[in-house]
Amino acid sequence: MKKKEQLIYGIHPVMEALEAGKPLDKVMIQRGLRHETLQKVLRHLKKFNTPFQFVPKTKLDRTTGKNHQGLIAFLSPVEYQDLQWLLPSIFEKGETPLLLILDRVTDIRNFGAICRSAECAGVHAIIVPEKGSAQINADAIKTSAGALLRVPICRVKSLVNTLKYLADSGIKSYAVHEKAKTPYYQQDLSIPLAIVMGSEEDGISDKVLIETQLSVVIPMKGETESLNVSVSTAIILFETLRQRVNVKF
Repeated sequence: MKKKEQLIYGIHPVMEALEAGKPLDKVMIQRGLRHETLQKVLRHLKKFNTPFQFVPKTKLDRTTGKNHQGLIAFLSPVEYQDLQWLLPSIFEKGETPLLLILDRVTDIRNFGAICRSAECAGVHAIIVPEKGSAQINADAIKTSAGALLRVPICRVKSLVNTLKYLADSGIKSYAVHEKAKTPYYQQDLSIPLAIVMGSEEDGISDKVLIETQLSVVIPMKGETESLNVSVSTAIILFETLRQRVNVKF
């Protein structure tokens, strides 16, 4: 998908995209915009949990030289899945859920590489927050070698509430970070599981961390403080796969 094909601009075209249910990655709204349709647009954005931000007109002008009327939407190349619909279908297939939660992973290349590993390891869904996540665009798809189009992506308003929902659904969550004491390979990863990974800069947020059931670490011997998040994710996902292929369900 070419960059220009990712944009929808203008009040009515964006409104039509929302009403048609087209997946939008995010929407930029001109700060101070006054338009009779704007409130209707905002209601739709909130209804479908579409991220939006108010920005200066100059930012919109830099994004497109066309008559944007104060509103630009970025089309998403993937259809976001509803976790509350997806999760029961996993159980109905007789499979043991394996979910991957990414907290504030914003680098597109890392995100794409993670999606590639996740699809190869049999992850049922990748869960990302509405705000503070990498934009899902052509670069992310390319980096994932197309895997991003084959693994369901669930975009949620609150990772904290999502973890609570998963716990109520019988799914444990394991946080992976360098301050943990328990090596990841000493835990049972064949259970219904959500693996939580954080950004390289800030790790997993405290609010998210407190909702996880267990913290695990990838032991290291060198002097470098941490691994790249996509590498760390691949390591634990394929240990999970190793344990699961040796378990008869």
